[in-house]
Amino acid sequence: MEQMKKLVILGGGESGVGAAILGKEKGLDVFLSDAGTVAPRYARMLNEAGIAWEQGGHSMDIILGADEVVKSPGIPPTAPVMKAIADKEIPVISEIELAGRYTSAKMVCITGSNGKTTTTMLTYHILRRAGLNVGLAGNVGHSLALQVARDPKDVYVIELSSFQLENMYDFKANIAVLLNITPDHLDRYDYKMQNYINAKFRILNNQTAEDAFIYWQDDPVITAQLAHIATEARCFPFADHHHSDSRAWLDTEDEIVFDTAETSLKISRAQLSLSGLHNLYNSMAAGLSACLLDISKEDIRRALADFEGVEHRLETVATIDSITYINDSKATNVNSCWYALETMTAPTVLILGGKDKGNDYSEILPLVEKKVKAIVAMGVDNSKIMDYFGGKVPAIASTGSLDEALEAARGFAEPGDTVLLSPCCASFDLFKSYEDRGRRFKQAVLALNSSNS
Repeated sequence: MEQMKKLVILGGGESGVGAAILGKEKGLDVFLSDAGTVAPRYARMLNEAGIAWEQGGHSMDIILGADEVVKSPGIPPTAPVMKAIADKEIPVISEIELAGRYTSAKMVCITGSNGKTTTTMLTYHILRRAGLNVGLAGNVGHSLALQVARDPKDVYVIELSSFQLENMYDFKANIAVLLNITPDHLDRYDYKMQNYINAKFRILNNQTAEDAFIYWQDDPVITAQLAHIATEARCFPFADHHHSDSRAWLDTEDEIVFDTAETSLKISRAQLSLSGLHNLYNSMAAGLSACLLDISKEDIRRALADFEGVEHRLETVATIDSITYINDSKATNVNSCWYALETMTAPTVLILGGKDKGNDYSEILPLVEKKVKAIVAMGVDNSKIMDYFGGKVPAIASTGSLDEALEAARGFAEPGDTVLLSPCCASFDLFKSYEDRGRRFKQAVLALNSSNS
């Protein structure tokens, strides 16, 4: 394929800087532009690589002179800079697409509305424990482009968001994993669910009969979409009970059965390090990926049993005054909160709120009515949460900060209860990111503990 001469990178974060370094090392004329501020360590990397860059605005004359643009996943197509690029008909790709051009490594790609980080980390854990030369990339780990440029691997495990999939065209997943599809990011997709579904299904692009597609076969959205499309890939569906075509399922002895031509094995559900129904599915998807890569049965069993989980996903922070505090800040949509509530066994004070992305709270209402004793809304605008849940739970409070929310939650909670931060919403009204929200929640909870000591 003919190389582009002028490559412009939009966004100076992990993926953008990695793409810039790869482009430079492949002989392209690279320019990076960020409308915001580039973090000092990324600025240093760009300077050391001799890459021209800017921050605090866009030099449109340079950008519109590009042969190709690599766009950060967080920049929406509606941004003025993207509209100008579209008007000039300049091709726009993702960092993953760029990186894929320069490696023949096997790609295990994981997407879904919920569970993709845990499944990605778990798959990476299994492969690394088995001794493979494996990299972690996408929404977690390090930039795929940077690894391809400076630390190439034989296999990459890549978490892909719908935003990244939007600008991937020739890239191919050797193993594509689709965990589930529930409404999320609808503000990005003109509030049309089908647009979001189409973005997720781009993970099947370019797959052949040599490739594999792993998916949850009880997801009605996935099932409906598969009725309308064809894929050449070998299919490996999983479920919590056996279907005639299941390749991983839970049998009557409460054992997970993995059944592939490459590897067949059983592991007791009780042996899994991760609990909850959602983690059963995550473990099935990761285990199937490992089976298809010829990982030994013993390595798969051992890694599924000793994985330590993901920060900000059902993470127990502390038990203070006999009240357990759980950080599930990664639950940025309603379905993710549903999975969290499904695992709760004690009366729960639920902290919700943030930037609403078109949420339908009716999905969690049955679990809220069954398990939640109080809701604390935490956000700049809590009106939708207050209107929906008012009168549906014994107690509800509206708060405008983390400190206020924690104080309200402590007031509702009694010994033996759980305080669960599982917000259903993006974090950008009060926090920089869901990680920032989770870390600050943990710090505030641990500060309660020290003040009591």
